[in-house]
Formats: sequence, structure tokens, C-alpha cells
Amino acid sequence: EVQLQAFGGGLVQAGGSLRLSCVASGFTLDDYAIGWFRQAPGKERVGVSCITSSGGSTYYSDSVKGRFTISSDNAKNTVYLQMNSLKPDDTAVYYCAADRVCNYNIKLYDYWGQGTLVTVSS
Repeated sequence: EVQLQAFGGGLVQAGGSLRLSCVASGFTLDDYAIGWFRQAPGKERVGVSCITSSGGSTYYSDSVKGRFTISSDNAKNTVYLQMNSLKPDDTAVYYCAADRVCNYNIKLYDYWGQGTLVTVSS
């Protein structure tokens, strides 16, 4: 069974930090890039970060660059998103998704996790 599970969401004050995890099962991250997306209330789902299967390349949206760091541990089949200096505008459901290459086109991703809620209070 192919599955992605996102963990680590919660409630945090502005300026705080959270680390999200994306655990893959039923397939290996050696063959896939993992993207992180988020969807705020009333808004469209947008990409925020991506890491290639080799871990050699990472990408960030302008809104999170310098604050978020994506990393991978292929031995654990897990991708992490370290989120620092969180802002209320970061409040959203965060999803991880797998594709063959890094991109922010939602419709191109093969697999999606269920999402984890991040709430940042002011």
C-alpha cells in the first residue's frame, strides 16, 4: 500500500518553531521528490518547499525562504520540514506529496499525505 503520513503539526506562538515529518510507506523515497504544500483557510493549496530524491537540491517559496528548511533521511524514508520564526500567516494544513521531480504543480504529484494542521497564534 502506497502511503504518505504527515506528522508534527500543532499550536505554536508567533516566532516559535515546529518540525514536520513526512513518512513514506509502500515506496522508497530514493525514487521520488517530496514537496510540502499548505492550504490556509479559504485559500488555494500552494507549494512551499521541495527536495529531490537524492537530497542534493532543495527549493523554497519566497514566503518561507530563510525560515524553513527541508531535509531528508532516505534510510528512514522520511522527509522533514523545520519551520522557524513562524508567523500567523503560516497557519495552514500542511501536506507532503511525492512526484518524480520537484515542482509546485499539484496535479502532477502521484501521492499525497493526509495533512497536519499548523496553527500559529499572534
